[in-house]
Amino acid sequence: MVEQKGCSHCQAWHKAIGPIYPKTPEGAFAPLSVVNISEGAPEGVQFARKVVFTPTFVLVDEGAEIGRIEGYPGEDFFWGLLEMMLRAKTSYIKPDGSAASN
Repeated sequence: MVEQKGCSHCQAWHKAIGPIYPKTPEGAFAPLSVVNISEGAPEGVQFARKVVFTPTFVLVDEGAEIGRIEGYPGEDFFWGLLEMMLRAKTSYIKPDGSAASN
């Protein structure tokens, strides 16, 4: 997660999602690291393009970006977007056992 100080959408994400994210199947599959937008990509990570908006959720595999969610559209939409990205870009399987349909 790329954020910046004073970002109201980042704060909303931390309040609504932050406490439960690591306890979810998605959080276990794609653990979250938080970086400040001014710091750029963490060491060993390469973003596909510059991060402009906060929050931006960057999905990384072997140090390379493979997907991202720009912005925080609210709790209901966030989970759907995250699941769609994980299913499309990784081997993620939903807890009910269903896999990606593509």
